[in-house]
Amino acid sequence: MKLDKYYRKIIDGVPTAVIVVDQSLRAVFTNTAFRTLFPSGRESGALGRITCCVHGSSECGGEDCKGCPLYDAFDDAICSNSNVTRRVFQKVRTDGITRDVSYSLTVKPLGGGLCMGTIDDAFELEIAQELQTAKNIQQRLLPAGNWAGGKRYSYMYIPCRDIGGDLPDVFTVGNSACGVIADVSGKGISAGMLSAFVKAAYDKTMYSPADAISNLNAKFSELNLDERNYVTVAAVRIDSDSITYSMAGHNVPILLKTGSGITRIMLNSPPVSNWFENPSYYEDVIPYKKGDILVLLTDGVTECKNARGEMFGADGAIKTLSVSRTADEFIKNLENNLKSFNNNLDDDITAIAFDL
Repeated sequence: MKLDKYYRKIIDGVPTAVIVVDQSLRAVFTNTAFRTLFPSGRESGALGRITCCVHGSSECGGEDCKGCPLYDAFDDAICSNSNVTRRVFQKVRTDGITRDVSYSLTVKPLGGGLCMGTIDDAFELEIAQELQTAKNIQQRLLPAGNWAGGKRYSYMYIPCRDIGGDLPDVFTVGNSACGVIADVSGKGISAGMLSAFVKAAYDKTMYSPADAISNLNAKFSELNLDERNYVTVAAVRIDSDSITYSMAGHNVPILLKTGSGITRIMLNSPPVSNWFENPSYYEDVIPYKKGDILVLLTDGVTECKNARGEMFGADGAIKTLSVSRTADEFIKNLENNLKSFNNNLDDDITAIAFDL
């Protein structure tokens, strides 16, 4: 029995996710709503393939599928020739990320060896897709190139969840390269929203890092958030022979590698928050020479802990920088060292490095 093109067009237009399966338990049709929930790009084939199941091989129904409620629901409906309703819990993998999803599946025999499944209560799937969309948007907020103001740079951004709360940004003001690294309070969706605010609110036209942070604090105050929400920031402007820097509650040192060693740069100041009324932010200037390397970090790097509870620390970053000849080499070495130190990162990891 084949589905008539006319009926296919009708089913394809309904908002309910629909899948039609033959007696070999292979999908012969999925509608647009179904493919929106499971963006595999396939209209037919093995159940595991079209639902992005982590076991989604062409051998769908094999050893890996024992106890699969999706597979069993269609199998039971075909064997009993009666409607079957199941709550399906499934691990799906899209864009390299594995998620647990659940939905209500009703299977109805159509005759001719075909069964139609409809999905309801797919709220968890929709959330997973929204998270993926948010992740894609956040990725687009990251620096797009590796040159700014005539300086080559490299960066690392590894969120501990789908959505992160760190923000690396690099841009040009006049003839100067500027770098900003921010770490917002919390993790996950709320942190991601706050980091997006920082990206939009930080004025990239301001020449002074301290003035830009003061302006960011004023805009943050307009959000009227409670004291649990705050942002730490480190900002630099790299001119022809000097670096102007400012910090807002960012207790992680800026590192400058020169021919004579590595300098740890600190500057005490309050975070961007509603904790203080009209806080003051300051900036300072340090010289550099061609061949030096400038590094900005978040505390996800320095506070990374191994299984013994030991911290990677600023010393770990300094040791990594000491054996790195370029900004790009430092970023690669840092990522490798952190993953060797602790493969299960529980905080956002962010760093920017400039070749001066």
